Amino acid sequence: MSLKLRLTIMNFLQFFIWGAWLITIGSYWFQNKGWSGTEFGAIFSTMGIASIFMPAITGIIADRYINAERLLGIFHILGAGILFYIPEVQTPHMFFVVMLINMIFYMPTISLSITVAYSALKKEGLDIVKVYPPIRVWGTIGFIAAMWVVSLLGFEKSAMQFYVSAIASLCLGIYSFSLPKCDVNKQPKDQSLASALGLDAFKLFKERKMALFFIFSMLLGAALQLTNAYGDTFLHDFAKIDEYKDLLSVKYPAIIMSISQVSETLFILAIPFFLKKFGIKKVMLISMFAWVVRFGLFAVGNPAEGLPWIIISCIVYGMAFDFFNISGSLYVESQCDEKIRASGQGLFMMMTNGFGAVLGSSISGWMIDAFFTIDGHIQWPSVWTSFAIYSLIVALFFAVLFKHKHNPNDIKSFSH
Repeated sequence: MSLKLRLTIMNFLQFFIWGAWLITIGSYWFQNKGWSGTEFGAIFSTMGIASIFMPAITGIIADRYINAERLLGIFHILGAGILFYIPEVQTPHMFFVVMLINMIFYMPTISLSITVAYSALKKEGLDIVKVYPPIRVWGTIGFIAAMWVVSLLGFEKSAMQFYVSAIASLCLGIYSFSLPKCDVNKQPKDQSLASALGLDAFKLFKERKMALFFIFSMLLGAALQLTNAYGDTFLHDFAKIDEYKDLLSVKYPAIIMSISQVSETLFILAIPFFLKKFGIKKVMLISMFAWVVRFGLFAVGNPAEGLPWIIISCIVYGMAFDFFNISGSLYVESQCDEKIRASGQGLFMMMTNGFGAVLGSSISGWMIDAFFTIDGHIQWPSVWTSFAIYSLIVALFFAVLFKHKHNPNDIKSFSH
């Protein structure tokens, strides 16, 4: 089996595990268990909490003690055990605890899988910039495949989605031990704990421009998971209305939502052109206004005559998600000193997937319960409109406060 195929299988399973429940857990929570929005917001915050500290800790372990591919396998096997147990949980509080443990094992595997791929490709003397993206695309395909499997098998509101994810996690855990060996990195033993944890990157906050960038990364990161958290259950809720309940888009909403991931794979290809043409600030502004459109179209959409608006919203998602994450990562790469580039990327991920995700999931769950739930029914148009207004405010403040002059050489330096 070729190296590319081996890494493709790894990426496919890596995101299949996540796609099997990430979009549909809201339907399980609200439609099956009938638990509250505030408590659900806390569940989605587990990804952010785990992202704040686990990647750094895992990095130290992989650097000094356990090969990355073995650690990848261990974490996925442990995660599989947790996923198998989730259907047994009967209270929101315990669900939070169990899901947090699951995320503690899963979130670091995203960076570990990248480490494994980069290490193997470098050993083969291959150009990572050219070879890795086509391999990584199969991760998104795996995510889409998992959504379709869960939806077509009728598992969207069922605990079976966690069993599907658990089986995939167990398979990847075992498979990981067959992946190319990642040598333990011989870092200086006298390296400070602060450097090992990436804390030296926090000095970037001393620069006004970088401080603003990270703050806005956190604020926009708060919006990133909202449609993942609520999109599927939003469509499922139309089943309570007689004129919508028999529509395919209500019976299989995860398939509709998977258009977002298909769009994501396409907009990745457009990023180099947009960055060269408009620069990082404008590309990030495009992303922010795309989030406004994404939420706004959900507010006016429905599974019948309003279905085109929902589909267009899913297409816009690719631009909203990719343009922010990839262009933001590029900006950090171009602005950081070489010695703290990795730490800077870690800080960017911490602000978006860590603090931002915790902020967004917690506040959104509380807001839905406090302001947008009447007689047990969530007022979805008002929910999506509030998310759109929030994204618009963030975009306007970013446009005014963040100063950056476009330099095409930033793109060139990133490519070499």
